[in-house]
Amino acid sequence: MDSGSIAFVIICAALVFFMTPGLSYFYGGLVRRKNAVNTMFASVVTIAIGIVMWMLFGYSLAFGPDHGGVIGDFSWFGLSGVSKDAPYVEGQQIPNMVFCLFQMMFAVITPALITGAIAGRMRFKSLVFFLIFWSIIVYYPMAHMVWADGGFLAKIGSVDFAGGNVVHISSGVSALVLCILLGKRYDLARANYKIHNIPFVAMGAFILLFGWFGFNAGSALAADGLAAHAFVTTAVSAAAAMLSWMICDVIVNKKPTFVGASTGLVAGLVGITPGAGFVPIWAALIIGLTTSPICYFMISFVKKKLGYDDALDAFGCHGIGGIWGGICTGLFCEVSINDIGQGNGLFYGDTKLFLMQLASIGITIVVSVVGTLICYFLAKLVSGGRVRVTEQEERVGLDRTEHGEASYPSFNGLD
Repeated sequence: MDSGSIAFVIICAALVFFMTPGLSYFYGGLVRRKNAVNTMFASVVTIAIGIVMWMLFGYSLAFGPDHGGVIGDFSWFGLSGVSKDAPYVEGQQIPNMVFCLFQMMFAVITPALITGAIAGRMRFKSLVFFLIFWSIIVYYPMAHMVWADGGFLAKIGSVDFAGGNVVHISSGVSALVLCILLGKRYDLARANYKIHNIPFVAMGAFILLFGWFGFNAGSALAADGLAAHAFVTTAVSAAAAMLSWMICDVIVNKKPTFVGASTGLVAGLVGITPGAGFVPIWAALIIGLTTSPICYFMISFVKKKLGYDDALDAFGCHGIGGIWGGICTGLFCEVSINDIGQGNGLFYGDTKLFLMQLASIGITIVVSVVGTLICYFLAKLVSGGRVRVTEQEERVGLDRTEHGEASYPSFNGLD
């Protein structure tokens, strides 16, 4: 065990934890003020349910003894047997308990990402049930298949440094399915949906950036050169994506926007996540510059054309950004950067890793779609047959109807 690496990963776990409150500000600022409390609460409620579930059985299912390359078991129920002295797998410089702590924070923020797609129209009780079921049916198996000892997707030769499949594609695709199942907001075609607090959006985005350095660099699981490399690729991709989103805004709308720049920053972070510790720094620049235009096109044009109501663009940013990032990892991965990598990328003439990246993305999409359908109907069953608020409740706003609270004093004309 290395005390420096232990301290580093614990600090990174705290940074990843801080991302969830950051997400709540990012999402909360994007909605109308009558739904700000509900939207922010939907993000941070995963702190409560995610940590308790992880302690009781989540870590055991996600990283416990392998069963078929898909799931663990209940051997570590209540974290019994999770060592504070021995590593999770041979060669790690941190004990199993520290690895568990770091992974806990991923299990907290991932389901929270879904909540942006359904802002303003899902009953809070139904959402909590959905997030519980989703963690069990989608997240724990995905974490096991990608990162656990014996995981199926790792065995076939795909790589995911910090959560392209596990975090972003799974949550983004699930967000798309869930918003389609719920249906559109009642006045989507008629109302002018104004962002109620742009400073909240920007503050949330930059908190996410701050925490993301722990998210990606910490995934090296050691205070070493690979962590430094992941830190740099994260910064470069985020900065490049912020610039390219601003350029898209200028081309389409004739002026840059703060919300757009903040969204581009997050898109760049999503795009680099699967390859942060596998691709060279120059590739991080390409990933950042290309992720924003792709996400921009999906959000500004494809969403309108297809007509689905992904309220805060969870799919457009996290789903699409994660898919593109996974593909780019298959293009630019270099074994010389990280010997855990399963070969060089297509850019260097190798095809195996690229094909396995495509396969892992496809499998993640299937698991997410099927799992979300199951979770939706389970949530509907246990919450009395209704998962969506009524039209009247939606008109009043979910802050008052679901929580009896309001973000601001009552002023007319702001909703």
